[in-house]
Amino acid sequence: MRVMLRAHMDTAATNDGIKTGSLPQVIKKLMDTVQPEAAYFGLHEGVRSCWMVFDLQDSAQLPPLVEDLFLQFNAEIEVAPVMNAEDLAKGLAGMKSS
Repeated sequence: MRVMLRAHMDTAATNDGIKTGSLPQVIKKLMDTVQPEAAYFGLHEGVRSCWMVFDLQDSAQLPPLVEDLFLQFNAEIEVAPVMNAEDLAKGLAGMKSS
């Protein structure tokens, strides 16, 4: 299932992660693991944030995927199913109009 992961990361923790080099290592590890179809990085609600869209084969994959973000960067994480335009068109085509 295609999902979008959104992580808001604590500023002090990410400052330390930049100084020690752990922030780029954690992001690279996550991206190497999930092979996102899209990944964006920026500020949201005043903190460093990332958004990644990828295929999640099994929900049991989530704990090891996000644990470094929790432990090292005090991240607030959301993961939600998402669709691209093709998925939406397919879903809508399967609906009957009332």
